[in-house]
Amino acid sequence: MKIAEALTLRAEAQRKVHQLRARITANAHHQEGTEPTEDAAELLAEAEGVLDELEVWITRINRTNAAVDLGADGTMTDALARRDVLRLRHGLLVGAADAAGGEGFRHLRSELRQLTTLPVRELRARADDVARELRELDVRVQQANWTHDLLD
Repeated sequence: MKIAEALTLRAEAQRKVHQLRARITANAHHQEGTEPTEDAAELLAEAEGVLDELEVWITRINRTNAAVDLGADGTMTDALARRDVLRLRHGLLVGAADAAGGEGFRHLRSELRQLTTLPVRELRARADDVARELRELDVRVQQANWTHDLLD
């Protein structure tokens, strides 16, 4: 099984837990004289089983990510950490550029103008560079997900 397939199964298990949680919550109480639609205890037991499966997927994926060598990007774990930071950096740069980019709105000419303290053009250029680096890294990660087998 490839890493990508395991990631899909992990995501499926996470969705299932989320759905079961909502169903448990919806059926944990009922009015006197009525019956709940589903047995919350059975749903809870099912959720426990899915969580056990999820733990296995997470463990195997993490073990594999630590072992997969992506060359200059280091291990898959290193590349994923880098990707997470690139996403945060991109959001930071875009947010800063957006905050600094707007002209200050004045109702009257007598009101003080708002001036920016950040170089918007440079921030946007840096954000574009980070976005490109992020896309390139993500392609390498996705490629590795489909070419490397999941470890036991």
